[in-house]
Amino acid sequence: MGSDFNEWVKIALSDETFPQSSALAILSDPDIDLLRLVAAAGEVRMTYFGRQVMLHRINDIQNGLCPEDCGYCAQSKISDAPIKKYPLKSEEDIIQEAYEAKAKGVYRYCMVSSGRGPTAERTEHLAHIIRRIKTEVGIQTCLSAGLMDHEQATVLKEAGLDRLNHNLNTSESHTPDIVTTHTFQDRINTLKAARSAGLDLCSGMIAGMGETDQDIVDVAYQLHQYQVPSIPINFLIPIPGNPIYDCNQLSPQRCLRILCLFRFVNPTAELRIGGGREGHLRGLQALALYPANSLFVEGYLATRGHSVDQVYQLIRDAGFEVAGDRPLSSELRDASQFQLDDNPNILNPQTTTPLL
Repeated sequence: MGSDFNEWVKIALSDETFPQSSALAILSDPDIDLLRLVAAAGEVRMTYFGRQVMLHRINDIQNGLCPEDCGYCAQSKISDAPIKKYPLKSEEDIIQEAYEAKAKGVYRYCMVSSGRGPTAERTEHLAHIIRRIKTEVGIQTCLSAGLMDHEQATVLKEAGLDRLNHNLNTSESHTPDIVTTHTFQDRINTLKAARSAGLDLCSGMIAGMGETDQDIVDVAYQLHQYQVPSIPINFLIPIPGNPIYDCNQLSPQRCLRILCLFRFVNPTAELRIGGGREGHLRGLQALALYPANSLFVEGYLATRGHSVDQVYQLIRDAGFEVAGDRPLSSELRDASQFQLDDNPNILNPQTTTPLL
């Protein structure tokens, strides 16, 4: 079929499954015009989501202390990354941070707890916290806490949890290359448990871990098979101390191709640009809002990210709109906020006299 963008859009807007041959071409065909590809993916995105961009904030409620050996993760037992390890935060701290997220215009509050999976007692405690957040704060919630079964997922659903996050991270065939302490099927079972309990699913991948084009395509179609409504796409952040540090696979153009691929294969899903957005997409971040319709703000698990104000500016500069409430500090940008490369000094020191 070649790169017939009109045909690709037509398929994505129908009940047809996007052809795998075209999905592979999006990643590998050097003759595909990137701007036309982005525009076509944007047409699909606009049809289902308009110009709205949803903001999400991660709260790492327990850091490190994990028995798993995921090679990409600074919290794993085999990582030498200099992270601050701490047990589960207090109930009041987690709830207070939910209030702070809502005040900044965040649409969904995402709590992440390290570890293989919660005990029955920990599950009940998390359910109690979620119940308080839903009744006292009134914000959409998502929880990522490792492997779970149907009973645990049901407890969380009854507490009011909106979504359970459990990323596939990579394909089934590539999983043994990045982790040995659990299997790809373990992750699928967690998604099935959440679905059977009535929870919305949130599941995505990490690109740039030595995977092939086929691995990326396999993840996209696996998520399509389970009709996952929320898909975060992370780009590997090279953290010193992690066994999987830098596979030298990612460029801004490849990141865009990956996002467009996931939009065509999963046209109605909320597609979120996750970790690594700032460093890998760089100057093409605005273009990424055409296939994607969701962003994380204020960082990820072990790394910093752009502030809420920076993200609001990115969204508005690109002509998109922030979903939900808007923080007052980001309504307008005036001349006092002008800067180059995040440096407030705009004068060239080689040709000007420093201001006193």
